[in-house]
Amino acid sequence: PRHKTNFHVLSFLFCTFAFAFCIEKSEIRVQSTTYWLGGPDPLDYISMYANPGSPDLSIPPHWHYVSFGLSDLHGDGRVHQTNDNRCGFGFEMTFRLKREEEETAPPTWPAKLLQTLARYVFQSGNTLCAGDYASWHYALDNSESSIRHMLMAEDPQLTATQTPFGVVNFVQIVGVCAEEVKAAQQWSVPGVLNILKRLRGVGGEWLVTDMRRSKIMQELDPQCRSEIEHGIRMEGSNLSGVSTRYLKTGPIVFSDSGEILNRLSNEQTDMYQSQQSKNPPSFDHQRNVLHQQGSSLNITPQDNSLSIFDSLHLCLDAEAGSLLSLALRGRVLHGRHFTFNAILDNQVVTLVAPSVAGIFVESKNPYVRHGPWTQIYIPSDFATEMAATLDVLTSSELTLPTTFHWEKRKLAITIECDEYIDGMKPPSPL
Repeated sequence: PRHKTNFHVLSFLFCTFAFAFCIEKSEIRVQSTTYWLGGPDPLDYISMYANPGSPDLSIPPHWHYVSFGLSDLHGDGRVHQTNDNRCGFGFEMTFRLKREEEETAPPTWPAKLLQTLARYVFQSGNTLCAGDYASWHYALDNSESSIRHMLMAEDPQLTATQTPFGVVNFVQIVGVCAEEVKAAQQWSVPGVLNILKRLRGVGGEWLVTDMRRSKIMQELDPQCRSEIEHGIRMEGSNLSGVSTRYLKTGPIVFSDSGEILNRLSNEQTDMYQSQQSKNPPSFDHQRNVLHQQGSSLNITPQDNSLSIFDSLHLCLDAEAGSLLSLALRGRVLHGRHFTFNAILDNQVVTLVAPSVAGIFVESKNPYVRHGPWTQIYIPSDFATEMAATLDVLTSSELTLPTTFHWEKRKLAITIECDEYIDGMKPPSPL
């Protein structure tokens, strides 16, 4: 029976660690009370290793945290369903934290961070992959640190491991500043990680997170600004879509006075609002285009119904709205697509360039819904016009809600305020 071989998964993973570290005696393990035992924690436990680093490579001594539980440790169906290709979710998380001279034991807050990320994975079903990023908006250790966001990389020491129940990859969480995650959004996560690797004082080749780092990469190396700008200009953005907690579409509706109603009723539109309680506060995980084709769409809607709109009104939350100009300049104007995805409701809205293959919109019918999937057809001249109009969304002084209307195109976009979204009740289960 499958459960009799469950020790093999742990054996394979521990062999991977022993080969990579050769420091088995330095392991400290944090036990958890897991979901399957009725507890609050998704991970079975988290191991912590004292890693000496490498002075020659500018890699400082650090604490290395490794999760256990996203992969199928048990093999008997108590946590994960059988999957022929991957072991459980197919990955475990790692985190490298710079070790301060006065520290004799690893801080425990990274373990709590990994548990929070794992809780998101279990509850949403979304996996984390190298090339992703996550907006957190608070210091990772709840201090005054400017390290408030995360990029995902391949762990430099732990390689993909084949277990009896599938492959396990190791995704390293890398703490970064707001300016650095913004550069990753505008250009690419791998591009930003490569810059960080070569800078002194930023963790070296192994991307060790330093919560006391005060300077951003653009200050440590002013030349990287032009490198990022060149990458954006030549390659566009590698970000193919974002998750949004507020997503609403429907036809444009006018009031008796002739103004657009920026808050449509459920009778006028479909409501795609995710249950916020399912996600950690202020956590927004974004998938990098490395996992998708930039010039084609391969999503298959589950519903065969097709609705053609004469006009369209798109409503988004402020964070998703702030990326509209990026989506247009960095994606659509480069012949690619960009998707807004409701976190849990499996509803999507995709902005598409005319050259994207596999679309069901066209110039005559620019707004079409196919099942849960709405596409918006945006030719290059309109993309340029929209981007210029929406640049104001990056201003901190903008008053919300606000609505933009392109009358000739019969398109409206409303950016909703957080207070309104926070006060809404999640939709009742069907």
